[in-house]
Amino acid sequence: MEAPSYAEELADTLSALQRSLRRRLRAGSSGTRPSGAEIELLRLVESRPGIGISEAAKELHLAGNSVSTLVNQLVRDGQLIRRTDLADRRAARLSLTEAAGARLTNWRERRAALVRRQVERLEAADQEALRAAIPALRRLAENLREETDRP
Repeated sequence: MEAPSYAEELADTLSALQRSLRRRLRAGSSGTRPSGAEIELLRLVESRPGIGISEAAKELHLAGNSVSTLVNQLVRDGQLIRRTDLADRRAARLSLTEAAGARLTNWRERRAALVRRQVERLEAADQEALRAAIPALRRLAENLREETDRP
């Protein structure tokens, strides 16, 4: 059997890192544990208040009915506010509740603290290698996003 390629190793490592972060953050949260998709949607609405459901679905690369289901759940949980679009009464505009804003702030702080603690356990050379890799990883993420956005 052939050894995994560099690209496979990178993809596997990034996936494992994301899974570990999600698990650790869920374990430390009180109340209902948000799914990754819920957090992504809340973060998107935070960055683009007033976004519509179909725009959010396109941005998150999810089916419209999936985002609609997430929106219904988050509205029911008091995390999102759904208002009718005045220009198109068939459409809805989304915004965060105060509770959701606080939840995202808490999530961000806990995530940063978790990563900081683990990075601090690494040797200085590894810490610097991670710091130096951030721009390249951002470009990789942007390339993947652009490829996904193409028709």
